[in-house]
Amino acid sequence: MKKFLAALKTQRWDDHRYYHHSRINQTLHLVSALSFLTAYVLVFTDPVAAALIGWLAAMVSRQVGHFFFEPKDYDEVNQATHEYKESIKVGYNLKRKIVLLSVWALAPVVLYFDPTLFGVFVANDGVSFVQKMGIVWLTIGVGGLLFRTFHLFYLKDAQTGLVWLTKILTDPFHDLKLYYKAPLHLLRGELIDPALHKQHA
Repeated sequence: MKKFLAALKTQRWDDHRYYHHSRINQTLHLVSALSFLTAYVLVFTDPVAAALIGWLAAMVSRQVGHFFFEPKDYDEVNQATHEYKESIKVGYNLKRKIVLLSVWALAPVVLYFDPTLFGVFVANDGVSFVQKMGIVWLTIGVGGLLFRTFHLFYLKDAQTGLVWLTKILTDPFHDLKLYYKAPLHLLRGELIDPALHKQHA
């Protein structure tokens, strides 16, 4: 268990120090964390609503932060290029995220033109488009988590995959703890987290 927790701490630290320099990104991660926690509560009573909140609020805010606000030039703090960080990323790097997000974005289009989704749903079953979309997005979310977990089993080992899965599922709680002050720093005009230099030292 100590080895597992140490590996979890390492994955969390690497994620923070490599991919969360921007205060805007941190603030969007706070929004994402609160949205995911709402989805976690709803998943037991209304999984469709949980999936819609998880993708439309939590994932969109999270990925907007990564794609548009996180610096991608040379990382002076960690002495690493963006390309190096992407190559060692344990979970979904930007290229893998583009694939996952493309599947997510195309799903409503496919469902619109084929309401049965190739026979997955029964025609004229009274289930609304939004309900079906929620089910599909929930499946894509769970599928994306399991796919990368098992992929890591193959690429690395079982512990790395399970640690990553644990990290992803607990990220909303951890992000809340890390980034709850980010909006205040942002309002003060601080665009980049200066504490990363101190933490790295």
